[in-house]
Amino acid sequence: MPTLEIKNISKTYKKGTVKALDNFSVTLTSGVYGLLGPNGAGKSTLMNIVTDNLNPDCGEVLYDGVNIKKLGKSYRSVLGYMPQQQGLYDDFTLNRFLWYMAALKGLKKKEAKEKITFLLETVNLTSAAHKKLGSFSGGMKQRALIAQALLNDPEILILDEPTAGLDPKERIRIRNFISEIAENKIVLISTHVVSDIEFIAKEIILLKSGKLVLHNTCENLIKEVENKVYEIEADREKLKYYQENYRVSNLYHSDDKIIVRIVTDNKPENCKAEAVKPTLEDLYLYIFESGM
Repeated sequence: MPTLEIKNISKTYKKGTVKALDNFSVTLTSGVYGLLGPNGAGKSTLMNIVTDNLNPDCGEVLYDGVNIKKLGKSYRSVLGYMPQQQGLYDDFTLNRFLWYMAALKGLKKKEAKEKITFLLETVNLTSAAHKKLGSFSGGMKQRALIAQALLNDPEILILDEPTAGLDPKERIRIRNFISEIAENKIVLISTHVVSDIEFIAKEIILLKSGKLVLHNTCENLIKEVENKVYEIEADREKLKYYQENYRVSNLYHSDDKIIVRIVTDNKPENCKAEAVKPTLEDLYLYIFESGM
């Protein structure tokens, strides 16, 4: 079972005035890990350090107990990375791009052919294999990037916003596939789509201002907001009041009323507030909107 240990990592920018990561430590084994945090939390910096694209100011990353700097090429051979930026070769067809990436990863011709055929089907792009990447939609480019990350059957898979731009059907397809392959891989997913990892991640890592806030299973994390989530019937005037004074995680119309879902430490008074089962989205709002 592979182990990835991130030990006491710190990273600053702008001559030390901006701290992207602050003494961050976590140990990962096989399975899916969700990395959650607002913009500027340090998620991209962390992934760039784990993929050896960026050097930390201090701390180290160990793969099976060995510093990745010492492992060098052998570490990169077990690594798959899907960056958030869609920097693709627009004049390449998808097929040519995947063959090019397979060559860079050192795959033999027969293995590359089998992998490319399988992955094109997996990400639902077989019919677009001979189209130029420049003609692809944002969602199609996302799927192409996922495919290239998986070419070398990596033991460590780093995915930065893998389902951005995908329609619900595609998101479910990719999400299920990630869950399926994660049995013998370490999969780290950074995303703003909380529902994408709520049911497939064995553990969730919450990052804020470069610091580890919480790290636990989804089930245990949600316990943090038990008896803190309520639904309330409101009219338009009251809705404005709740939006200004509470963390509103959701609202919907029911007949002529508005049902407001709020996350709060103290149950609202002078109204009919019904406690409801919390979700990971409720926890996210509670952590990142409360100054915790």
